[in-house]
Amino acid sequence: MPGSPPRPCRAPMCAGKTTHKHGYCDTHADQAVTWKKPAHKKSGRGGRPWRRIRERILQRDKGLCQPCLRKGIYTPAAEVDHIVNEASGGTDVDDNLEAICNPCHKAKTQEEARRGRGVDA
Repeated sequence: MPGSPPRPCRAPMCAGKTTHKHGYCDTHADQAVTWKKPAHKKSGRGGRPWRRIRERILQRDKGLCQPCLRKGIYTPAAEVDHIVNEASGGTDVDDNLEAICNPCHKAKTQEEARRGRGVDA
């Protein structure tokens, strides 16, 4: 099976040719960066553990937005949110999580960001 045909080096203004996968000629091979996926994600958001927690909290809260429910309004929840956010010391324990609708989540996130910047509400 023949090798791949030579192609231009990726280095700017280089007239060299290469067949390397990284695309640099032998002169510029030191510019090739090997990209590796991280061994683990720092945050569990989006991964299987978080999806399991999210489903458990949505079932516990019967799929209803808890902030709306405290106001006597029945609104379907779309997300799970931390009551005390992680930046303020909150954790992923079930007692610190609640089902929340998109408008409530957006308002809560904006308020937390405002407080984080030190702006009066």
